[in-house]
Amino acid sequence: MPGLSDLLPMLLLLLAIGAFAGVVAGLLGVGGGIVLVPAFYHAFASLGYEGPDLMQVCVATSLATIIVTSVRSVLAHNRKGAVDWSVLKGWAPGIAVGAVLGVLAVAQLRTPALQAIFGSLALAVAFYLGLGRAEWRLGAAMPVGAGRAVLSPLVGFLSVLMGIGGGSFGVPLMSLFGMPIHRAVATAAGFGVVIAVPSVSGFLLSAADVPPPFTVGSVNLPAFVVIIAMTLITAPWGVRFAHAMDPKPLKRVFAVFLTLVALNMLRKSLGW
Repeated sequence: MPGLSDLLPMLLLLLAIGAFAGVVAGLLGVGGGIVLVPAFYHAFASLGYEGPDLMQVCVATSLATIIVTSVRSVLAHNRKGAVDWSVLKGWAPGIAVGAVLGVLAVAQLRTPALQAIFGSLALAVAFYLGLGRAEWRLGAAMPVGAGRAVLSPLVGFLSVLMGIGGGSFGVPLMSLFGMPIHRAVATAAGFGVVIAVPSVSGFLLSAADVPPPFTVGSVNLPAFVVIIAMTLITAPWGVRFAHAMDPKPLKRVFAVFLTLVALNMLRKSLGW
């Protein structure tokens, strides 16, 4: 059983991570997972838990927090009538299938491979945040049929590989097919639930080697509890900041920050 001297540094780091992730999520509308995964990695590694499956723990724990935050978000958006339930219901089965396939893939990958995947995909997200334009379009409406059959599992699969919810891929995708941004954000919260529930169920049954204290399967319980508590407190602060200032330059600043995080992950994946 780890002592207080082991747990206290971890809890302090998790409090800071949760506060930052909540503010970023509320301020920029970017899911906290894209902040949580690299932050978890650096926190746990600095405390001496840098095992071969550490990235698996980071991904699984991030997805566990997304269950709570996404449910809370989709209920709040639904009260305002912002969720496009026809899109959510049509895309949910494929996303869930992709999420399950993502869990199976993550279970076979070690930390360097997951770092390389996270870094590469995070660069793509950073590019869209920094350089994306509201007028960019791939179509006039969300795909159905073969298009949906291909894209919906891909959203679930890539999201689980990164440990993120529906926002980072879902919002750009829906925007590119002409959905208004507020409706895309609300519907993507539903994507997050569909991604996180089946994936976390799988990760709870997948044990990691040399995990941080109080990890069940691959989900670290102290991180889950602390992050949920802190994001519930600080996400409304980010929302207030967003309404008080222009978010566009802030998104570009965050895109630069995310680019640096992604490049650092890629560096670590190469052992540099």
